[in-house]
Amino acid sequence: MSLDSEPVRMQTSLLRQGMIQTLWSVIKTDGPLGFYKGTSWGQANWKVLYGTTRFAIYETTKTKYTSKAQAKPSVIVNIGAASLAGFAGGVVGNPADLANVRMQGDSALAADARRNYKNVLDACWRFGEEEGWRGYTRGVWTNASRASIMTASQLASYDGFKTVLIEEARVGDNLGTHFAASVLAGLVATTVSSPIDVMKSQIMSLPSRTSAFKVARALWQTEGFRWLFRGWIPSFMRTGPHTIATFVFLEQQRKVYRQLYFPEM
Repeated sequence: MSLDSEPVRMQTSLLRQGMIQTLWSVIKTDGPLGFYKGTSWGQANWKVLYGTTRFAIYETTKTKYTSKAQAKPSVIVNIGAASLAGFAGGVVGNPADLANVRMQGDSALAADARRNYKNVLDACWRFGEEEGWRGYTRGVWTNASRASIMTASQLASYDGFKTVLIEEARVGDNLGTHFAASVLAGLVATTVSSPIDVMKSQIMSLPSRTSAFKVARALWQTEGFRWLFRGWIPSFMRTGPHTIATFVFLEQQRKVYRQLYFPEM
């Protein structure tokens, strides 16, 4: 199942629905294949581009602003590098995210209001044809801010949790430590980024442009405090495994790199 569709449906729905209700709604309107709307070869390539942009900028910036006298980068450097990396990745990946949100929210619209994009490439082509160059930037600042917060809370908290587990809990730098730190980082990232994730989905799905402030005010007036964490459970079900897989793979990659280029360490 594509876990991208569940939080988007919950975040953009005009009705206040739980996860089970949303799942059933998707099945009734689109069938089981509805969970895979927005999933395509093009979308996968955008995700790869977004991910590699984040990690490349994060590692480069972190290394650049860590002095040789320091064994490890400071918390401020970690957060700053992650924020910058996430913001850049959000800008790069905005057209794909916009296509993703619209394709997954299409079936919730009236038949005559649906966009019926064939895939992410068709969606990106139509952004320019139907909306001009501004079509590619719908929700870009909210999306980039969300990516910045998500990346900072994900990458920086992972490094922080890993350090605490190794230095304070006295556990080894091993797979179990990487797994535990990534689970905690996924919890932090999902919770911290939840409000702006909801606003991003709302802005991208609306037929006309609006500001994040207006969206937040409207949500607060109709739902109160609850809107801040709309779709939190499916978001964590998506972000948690993704965070675990990302960091476990990254740590193994670092291990192989050190063995190849710094065998004496």
